[in-house]
Amino acid sequence: MKLKIETFMQEVRARNSHEPEFLQAVQEVAETVIPYIASKEIYNGKNILLRMVEPERAISFRVPWINDSGEICVNRGYRIQMNSAIGPYKGGLRFHPSVNMSILKFLAFEQVFKNSLTTLPMGGGKGGADFDPKGKSDGEIMRFCHSFMGELCRHIGPNTDVPAGDIGVGSREIGFLFGMYRKIRNEFTGVLTGKGLSWGGSVIRPEATGYGTVYFASNMLATKKDTIKGKIISISGSGNVAQYAAEKANQLGAKVVTLSDSSGFIYDSDGIDSDKLAFVMKLKNEERGRIDAYIKAYPNATFHANETPWNIPCDIALPCATQNELDDVAAENLLKNGCICVCEGANMPTTPKAIALFHKAEILFAPGKASNAGGVATSGLEMTQNSLRYHWSRKEVDEKLQEIMENIHSACITYGTNENGYVDYVKGANIAGFVKVADAMIAQGVV
Repeated sequence: MKLKIETFMQEVRARNSHEPEFLQAVQEVAETVIPYIASKEIYNGKNILLRMVEPERAISFRVPWINDSGEICVNRGYRIQMNSAIGPYKGGLRFHPSVNMSILKFLAFEQVFKNSLTTLPMGGGKGGADFDPKGKSDGEIMRFCHSFMGELCRHIGPNTDVPAGDIGVGSREIGFLFGMYRKIRNEFTGVLTGKGLSWGGSVIRPEATGYGTVYFASNMLATKKDTIKGKIISISGSGNVAQYAAEKANQLGAKVVTLSDSSGFIYDSDGIDSDKLAFVMKLKNEERGRIDAYIKAYPNATFHANETPWNIPCDIALPCATQNELDDVAAENLLKNGCICVCEGANMPTTPKAIALFHKAEILFAPGKASNAGGVATSGLEMTQNSLRYHWSRKEVDEKLQEIMENIHSACITYGTNENGYVDYVKGANIAGFVKVADAMIAQGVV
């Protein structure tokens, strides 16, 4: 079996040798899915996984825009349309200097499995640009978004590809993007999710990824006859996902003690309660400030420059920042300090070596394709509401979100429970996500 996996990976590496993030994502899936494929006659000789790792379409384009000084700037835009076997491409847009083909292909590949797990009819895609919104004026961001959509609009549509937000793309950017799409196409349709409530958005969409991550962690703890109430939680990040993960954790009776950004992390042993979290939300969402401003408002807290929060003792760790932020050293610190559950809120934030340590210790560990699927699940609910020209209540959407996260958890249990009873959520999520897409691909033939 190791030879089969390595032979497969050699072929993938030969085609994608300059894309380390993508290769990492494929390796993780291959190690769990190829043994499953080998055990099922229906997949024999179909090369399903090899077809899955090749995007159906990879688009790269120029994005010229004019800054406030009148200078013409140029960025590179992308859209990776990975797999549409079970529905239109669905996945976020990321605006960040680190964006490149490798990162977007890894995100799009993960998105295929994540969207499949939600049970909603959505394929996988991802896109963005190497544009940095930080330090830009609203006018500059508007002009960039309008230029970006001037090209992207050719490749998307409510039944073709429905983007959403991601890092660097929040409600402001979605508004600018949607406005230009509506103007160019002369139609009002649900082509983007994460829209404002007054123009087609869904309640709980901003909160959904963070809420869903905490709901998933609660489901994991329930397998140990435990709850989230009273637990100490470390969270990385301070953007949308981290903020609402902290909010839901507080609502369920936990104590959140850390948040972070690219400059470092803050540790508040008293807990980041609802009032303190409101300060962080204003700081990050309105003032666009840095997390170290927290200790000026709350001097009992400490700021740790250029560090991640994984050396702080906690019961539950929620990495909600970016890929590969939690390495093997961080994993050792978490285990040494008694951490019992790690639940990913970001995409692939835990390195393979760290995951191996968590599995060896047999603590609860959930991969992002399962635990952070709440965001895209609620995007799917927004698409449904747009199609129906209807608006569900907050209670209805939250109930649907909780049900979806419970169903994803159940699927992971079904496919990921080992002989000794330990649940390998990575294996469970990969296989459960694979089966739905693979069966659809087989039914539709070689296309």
